[in-house]
Amino acid sequence: MYYAYKYRLKPSDAHREELDRHRDICRQLYNHTLYRLNEYQDKHGELPSMTALRSELPDLKQWWDDLSDVYSKVLQTVVERLFDNLKALSALKKNGYGVGQLKWKPPREFRSFTYSQSGFKLDKKGGQTVLSLSKLADIPIRLHRPIPDDAKLKQVTVKKEPTGEWFATFGVEVDREPPEPPENPEKCVGIDVGIFKYAHDTDGTAVGSLDLSDERERLEHEQRKLSRKQRGSNNWEKQRRRIAECHADLRRKRRDFLHKLSNYYAREYDFVAVEDLNVKGMMESPSNSRNTASAAWRTFLSLLEYKCEREGTHFVAVNPSGTTKECASCGVSTEKPLWVREHSCPACGFEADRDANAAWNILSRGLENVGVGHSEGTPVETALPTDTPVSAKRVVEAGSPTLKERTASAVSE
Repeated sequence: MYYAYKYRLKPSDAHREELDRHRDICRQLYNHTLYRLNEYQDKHGELPSMTALRSELPDLKQWWDDLSDVYSKVLQTVVERLFDNLKALSALKKNGYGVGQLKWKPPREFRSFTYSQSGFKLDKKGGQTVLSLSKLADIPIRLHRPIPDDAKLKQVTVKKEPTGEWFATFGVEVDREPPEPPENPEKCVGIDVGIFKYAHDTDGTAVGSLDLSDERERLEHEQRKLSRKQRGSNNWEKQRRRIAECHADLRRKRRDFLHKLSNYYAREYDFVAVEDLNVKGMMESPSNSRNTASAAWRTFLSLLEYKCEREGTHFVAVNPSGTTKECASCGVSTEKPLWVREHSCPACGFEADRDANAAWNILSRGLENVGVGHSEGTPVETALPTDTPVSAKRVVEAGSPTLKERTASAVSE
């Protein structure tokens, strides 16, 4: 299995200068390779192979002295990066999207470079952990969590964030197979996601959405200050970094919440069913698109999927159409406007929270899609009289008390 571990680097001023120099050399090589690719295509009517362009690197070093200062594997990954971008463009074209051509990268858009297979290692020097990068430097690194002992370091990507901070992301390979999901899962859950209640599951737990109003207010305040400064001046650049820090703060808090919540469901259950939401289509809607973007449902589903695979948990994404309207007990559809938050079936009399009813429908569809056995009763037999609310701040990470234990203690208090 392959994983990514991201750590903060602590470079000195001299290190920062050297990192920026290597990054810019890689950017110039990317642009040169793109020029050679277009030149070859104009001349021969077809694209050259990645191997052909990589084989030109030794000759380039004869007249381009700066290339000799960069580790050879890093230069090769720059060429690979260009062809990866071409492959991504081709995939978009096949799916019917209108895309243009690759463009040259300005400095602000080329922020990273990669050491692949060799040229890097973690070491201890001067009583601190450093990342040794060939032909660059030994840069102090903050290992806030250990890399597994059985993991093999395959590559490291060094990236400069818009805030000016540097991070290292290790691609590691762990030589073990993920556990197989159980044939007859005992602990099954359906999850309905929303705006006010981020996740409402079939166990009656409703997790509130993360409140980032203070962070957004600060961001808007800093953006107004930027609009009053002369573009390109030193004060403008300082203010731009403050705004980048606000964006980074929002992004970190949101991803932290999503990691903890997805980790909880992947570890606590044997079977997880969720809605296969068309988030892109929802974002194109003129109503509530900002809250949809802030909820980051697609990110949550992606995190939940790979963590379920890691933990040996069934993960099923079902068609969300009609999950709110259908009665989880008898299947009769009832029209409900958004402001109606309670489900009351006119056919069978089943009453529940609107989101709880949707969660039961999601679980039922998930079990039907996979065809696994399930011993729990019907929604009418197991539905809680009142939902158990959980604040987003009470979502805890792996190794801490579980969400259910936190909920139980909160209710008993």
